Amino acid sequence: MDRIGFIGGGNMAEAIIRGIVMRGLYTASQISVGDIKTERLAHLADVYGVTTATENSRVAATADVLVLAVKPQIMAQAAQSISGHMRRDALLVSIMAGKRISDIEAFFGERAIVRVMPNTPALVGEGASVLYANDRGKTGLDKARRIFDCVGEALTVEDEGLMDAVTAVSGSGPAYFFLLMEEMIKAGVGLGLSQETARRLVLQTARGTALLAVAAGREGQSPGDLSAKVATPGGTTEAALNVFRAAGFERMVDEALHAASRRCRELSGR
Repeated sequence: MDRIGFIGGGNMAEAIIRGIVMRGLYTASQISVGDIKTERLAHLADVYGVTTATENSRVAATADVLVLAVKPQIMAQAAQSISGHMRRDALLVSIMAGKRISDIEAFFGERAIVRVMPNTPALVGEGASVLYANDRGKTGLDKARRIFDCVGEALTVEDEGLMDAVTAVSGSGPAYFFLLMEEMIKAGVGLGLSQETARRLVLQTARGTALLAVAAGREGQSPGDLSAKVATPGGTTEAALNVFRAAGFERMVDEALHAASRRCRELSGR
């Protein structure tokens, strides 16, 4: 029976566990989690019925798929805790931000590795994840993609260099939308709405807009097409969009994403 193990039991690990159990990809008896935080392990065991251990080596020894769900800065510590205990044929899946395949191989040696850049909407089952596999990991890429399809939509790239762009667009992307939503709420309050009314209007508008964009995309319509449909010439929407354009909105978005991509390269030592 195929088993999946998690090194690290934080929020993203929990999101993946929730998704794979709800979708029936793995049963609770096939899942094990290692973490030094006993309260997290107790929570995961209680809510999902998974096997837990404070010794990562116990998780690594039985896993066919081993997910590295620890912070990048403790990768060395995590590697030491499972070194010599992993199965040679295990698929190693890393969700550590900024850690390239070569970084992972430096600690774990040559083995099947899939690097994944998920994002925080995975916490509600609506994430965007992008996967890249080394040569050994290509045979396990479909298996890894099925795991991340359980928490949203999973895509793959053939060039690891594109993961910097992925980080800038989808990895950091939720923060851009959160920023816009927060400023719209503030502006609504400034226009006389109550905090609660402004908040509910903005969040529902964001939710509905995203769903509409997805539905329209299936029919070949872009977000730009939808914006043009809403903006009646000489109307209220056009007045607002003209302010955005005059302030260089398109340029700011382009520069912001390039800055995020550059910072991703810097953090990975390139």
